[in-house]
Amino acid sequence: MAHTPAPRGPIRAEWVTVPVGAGAGFPEAAMPAWWARPAEGEPRGAVLVLPEVFGVNAWVRSVADRLAGEGYGALAISTFSRTAPALDLGYDAEGLALGREHRDQVTADQLLADAAAAAAWLRQRHGTDRLGCVGFCFGGHLALIAATLPCFAATCDFYGARVAIFRPGGGTPSLELVEAIPGRLWCFCGGADPLMPPEEVAAIEAALTAANGGSPAREPGGRHRLIVAPGAGHGYLCEARADFNPEGARQGWSAMLNLFAEMRVNS
Repeated sequence: MAHTPAPRGPIRAEWVTVPVGAGAGFPEAAMPAWWARPAEGEPRGAVLVLPEVFGVNAWVRSVADRLAGEGYGALAISTFSRTAPALDLGYDAEGLALGREHRDQVTADQLLADAAAAAAWLRQRHGTDRLGCVGFCFGGHLALIAATLPCFAATCDFYGARVAIFRPGGGTPSLELVEAIPGRLWCFCGGADPLMPPEEVAAIEAALTAANGGSPAREPGGRHRLIVAPGAGHGYLCEARADFNPEGARQGWSAMLNLFAEMRVNS
């Protein structure tokens, strides 16, 4: 197992609770979240972090901590707050099976309510309407959905699988939402990811290219981008997973931070 890098600068971090109102078909929730920010001064911006099916575990918290070390306020929310708010699983078969049970109870409408509540919480503390969002695996799929909210200036979807064939809770595939995304969306995937077969990657590329007005998604310059890490498997950004790919992770982190800076995910 690779070592998870420490934040670059001193940070403060603790658990908080974000209230989420009820909606059509789902109850209100007291959503646990890990809130990390620089130890001193005001954050340069604010980012919502959406976890994998394993919950807000140590690695997801480390992502928020590393973003805080880069100067951002980062809020990692429990996307299973209505079924397993304190879920914290390891990267093994048992954890994956349990996480998928809770994943299958999440709907797109729930996620949008959670993301909107988290965004409001961040805006109250940071005073900006331009936020960033990043998600991983199932959280990456959810990040694509959350990107339809106008508050997210820049969104990074890391290996969000099944977006071309599925939407949580039913309906047309989540990928069809790309045209409705007001900010920028960058999708990252591994070139050897068994959960994202070539036909899905091709569908993502086609949707992003179309939303770019024909500008190829794999090339720099378009509003939306597809970035493929050669030879990388699923979960390649995570040091705690067998598929961790150091070069893919380095490039992914660099691209994400550059996007957030370029889009002025700040005040």
